[in-house]
Amino acid sequence: MRIRVYYEDTDCGGIVYHSNYLKFCERARSEMFFGKGKMPYNQNLGFVVKSLNADFIKSARLGDELIVKIEVLELKKVQLTLRQEVFKGEEKIFSMDVKLGFIDFERGKPSEITQEFLEVLECKR
Repeated sequence: MRIRVYYEDTDCGGIVYHSNYLKFCERARSEMFFGKGKMPYNQNLGFVVKSLNADFIKSARLGDELIVKIEVLELKKVQLTLRQEVFKGEEKIFSMDVKLGFIDFERGKPSEITQEFLEVLECKR
């Protein structure tokens, strides 16, 4: 997914705020679903962030065009781990491994990841 850095994403020096890299990655995960005509949740089911490990390598600046890439690292019954990387051109500037739990929002409990979600993520059990 391509993202342009806007003024609202930066500090007064034109450098992207650290928290916005997480937002860029969240948008990219949502776009995986939107791009296939789906929503990132289904009735009472969806993903929540359980944990993440982020590496801020270099800064992006106002006006930069960034690319967010997503790779599935691990798939389990009720959770998965993704690697999300942000590139400026060919140069990686941010990397994050994020563990997502799949839950039933109504019950507030983990649920098995449905086939519909696996298809969007292009995963096989």
